[in-house]
Amino acid sequence: MSMIKPFILILCTIVVVTQGKTVTTNNANLIQQTCRKTPNYGLCIQYLNGSPGSSTADVNGLAQIMVNVIKTKASIALNKIHQIIGRSAQKVALNSCVDKYNAVLVADIPQAIQALQRGNPKFAEDGANDAAVEANSCENGFSGKSPLTAENRATQDAAAITAAIVRLLL
Repeated sequence: MSMIKPFILILCTIVVVTQGKTVTTNNANLIQQTCRKTPNYGLCIQYLNGSPGSSTADVNGLAQIMVNVIKTKASIALNKIHQIIGRSAQKVALNSCVDKYNAVLVADIPQAIQALQRGNPKFAEDGANDAAVEANSCENGFSGKSPLTAENRATQDAAAITAAIVRLLL
């Protein structure tokens, strides 16, 4: 009887470890399969593999992670605007960008999060697409070179990836 207990303990440990690896492998496959259906596979993989929770997320969870990526990118853009607006000759365009990125953060992101939580992916797709439109509109609002090209592109890319993932839920 005393030999059976260690054997059962070892057997249980093997089962738990094996199952944990299966979940991780399956989610790595889910992330890869999902990202293949987006406009930027490499960036999608980078964002999702670098995000906590992605290893156990379903497609809806991956979409929610990407909505948070949009939020991060939009916040970075807005912070940069506030840093440069006082010393820029393009104050009108920058103020317009403030309005656009505020719309992303106050309306589009909450709409997308709420829609995914409620199982209504169409509204989440709309929120992601709106975020891309706002970033593009910001970029096009400058006469000449935009000081926000990198931030606008990052927001657009994250939004396009998000919209593609959300479409998988439709």
